[in-house]
Parts: sequence; structure tokens; C-alpha cells
Amino acid sequence: MSNAITVSDDIVVSKIYLIRGKNVMLDRDLAQMYGVETKGLNQAVKRNKERFPPDFMFQMTPQELENWMSQIVTSNKEKMGIRKLPYVFTEMGVAMLSSVLKSETAVEVNIQIIRIFSRIREVLLTHNDVLLKIAQLERTILNQDEKVNKHEEEIQMIFNALKQLLNQPQEPRKKIGFKIGMDN
Repeated sequence: MSNAITVSDDIVVSKIYLIRGKNVMLDRDLAQMYGVETKGLNQAVKRNKERFPPDFMFQMTPQELENWMSQIVTSNKEKMGIRKLPYVFTEMGVAMLSSVLKSETAVEVNIQIIRIFSRIREVLLTHNDVLLKIAQLERTILNQDEKVNKHEEEIQMIFNALKQLLNQPQEPRKKIGFKIGMDN
């Protein structure tokens, strides 16, 4: 990295937000990381609109902006310098930015950001795997509980039958077998 801006992984991660159920980054944060003005980044994107379909990039709605600002505990738009609704970029949009921003810094920072998005996706997949295993375990336990409950009922029925047999009055039984020592 010659004259690249150094951006820590922690800073990149702190600039990833969940909007419309997608992990995204704001145009202003990306511009700052790439060492360009937000206006310049957005102009490059507008000149290459066909490269940025809605699943790559979208503009926040006023409600989304308000929610985002409440997430980061900031209430003053002017203080943040936001005059227009920001554009946000999904992982694919960030990847596409490297094709429209030609600076060495943009490319290097972009690679770092894409690696972080990949790690986040891996963590989420691992998290999902753990959730699936927990669900499978839960189903297995529930099924075993059903089996145990069924067996418990059957065992209880056997015990009840044995108790009835043991509690019934016993009539003296006739001896059976050969009688020895009796006269004809």
C-alpha cells in the first residue's frame, strides 16, 4: 500500500448497518474510507447506473434514515452533515464500486471491506448452523420425551395391572400333582 488510507477492520465493521434486512454501508462512510468526497462517489455510481441494480444499492427512505440515526444515537441531521437521503451499498454493491472507482486506495480498501463482509457471512452461516443443530436437538428431545411419556404410560398400566393382581383376594388353590402314601 503506497499512499493508501489505513482503515482498521473494527472501523469497517462499525460502519456496516442492517437496513431492509441487508448488511449495507452508507455512501458517506465508503467515500471517507476510499479517500474521496461523497459527491464524487455518487457521481461515479450515477455514471454507471447499469452496474448498480436495487440489490446492489438503494437510497434510504426518510423513515429508514430516522431509524438509522436512532440506532447510532444521533438526533441532529445537520450535525451529521446529511442534506440528502444517503445511498447504501450491499456487499455486491461494494464489490461493484471497485470497478467504477479507479484509485489504488479505493481498490485496496474495497478488498478489505469485501473480506470483512465475507467473514460476517461466515459467522452468520456458522450461527445458522448452530441454530439448526439446536433445533434438531430440541426436536430429538421432544420426540424422546413423547416416547418416554408413551412408555411411562405403558409402564404405569403394567404396574396397575400387577397391583390389581396382587390385591385380589386369593382363593386357596387345590394342590395338584401325585399323591404319595395313600391307600388304594
